[in-house]
Amino acid sequence: MITFFLIGLTVHVVFFLSIFDIYFTSPLVHGMTPQSTPLAPPASRLVLVVADGLRADSLFTLLPNNSSRTPFLRTIIEETGTWGVSHTRVPTESRPGHVALIAGFYEDVSAVAKGWKENPVEFDSVFNESRSTWCWGSPDILPMFAKGATGDHVYTHTYPAEEEDFASTDASRLDTWVFTQVKSFFQAAKTNSTLKATLLEDKNIFFLHLLGIDTNGHAHRPMSQEYLDNIALVDTGVAEVVSLIEDFFGYDGRTAYVFTSDHGMTNWGSHGAGHPSETLTPLVVWGAGVNKAQRVTEPQPYEDGYLKDWNLEHIHRADVNQVRRMQKKYCFCVHTPLNSLHYNHRL
Repeated sequence: MITFFLIGLTVHVVFFLSIFDIYFTSPLVHGMTPQSTPLAPPASRLVLVVADGLRADSLFTLLPNNSSRTPFLRTIIEETGTWGVSHTRVPTESRPGHVALIAGFYEDVSAVAKGWKENPVEFDSVFNESRSTWCWGSPDILPMFAKGATGDHVYTHTYPAEEEDFASTDASRLDTWVFTQVKSFFQAAKTNSTLKATLLEDKNIFFLHLLGIDTNGHAHRPMSQEYLDNIALVDTGVAEVVSLIEDFFGYDGRTAYVFTSDHGMTNWGSHGAGHPSETLTPLVVWGAGVNKAQRVTEPQPYEDGYLKDWNLEHIHRADVNQVRRMQKKYCFCVHTPLNSLHYNHRL
């Protein structure tokens, strides 16, 4: 009887452990040979701006008077860039979203054991493939990409973790901090010959992680004035940073810009699930290697009604999956990361 019980227990334990072996094992493959293309990229540098927690409708919807709370980005959409909706997937959390954006793959479920915060398995990223990457933003996001980089070419600048206060009356100061630091960085580079020479090289990336919108969304909800005002602040900050960068590089036309979000947010200020308010995020791309806005007269192949809601029926819309977006924009100036779905599809 005891023998039968022990055999049964052993079988059940094996079955139980097999679940973790099958579903909680990383799908990443290592040891591949890096690939490159002989073609010259259209851009020498990339500026990536991620507005954490920004919903697509919050950016694209016009005000009642038909004006936009984001006039700079709206002008890009209608005149000089390409826009669309980036479709994320569950879990709509910051780490999986940024891994999809920066490394090009959907993170495996083994990361849940570490709360979607740390690297469960080392992986290649576009930052690692760059010559140099400078990052400004949250201490929860930036270090995980610097940690996995080979060499000392990923530089992170973060504010104290204590600043991320979800009970704050207005968290937009987190984004103001990022914009101020970026401006100071480029101003200092004008008088620092070593830094300036490094910045003038190709394959450089500048990453701005803006957490204020997400924090205000959690604290005040996405329909609140704090959340909406933070979006306007981000638009102003992006406009100022773009102007500064263009001036620094002498308007050489070799800078590519990407503005997007890692995930959206529900009306009650949460994210992590698969509601459209969480999975639909904005994508605005412009600069070197990017087509300018294309005006259309025929109906576009989207039946979700958003084009009419956003008054953008006349501008070509280019939707993408979040993980596939990476190779479309980062190949402007660097090699595709080894673990990218696009890279493995090519192989």
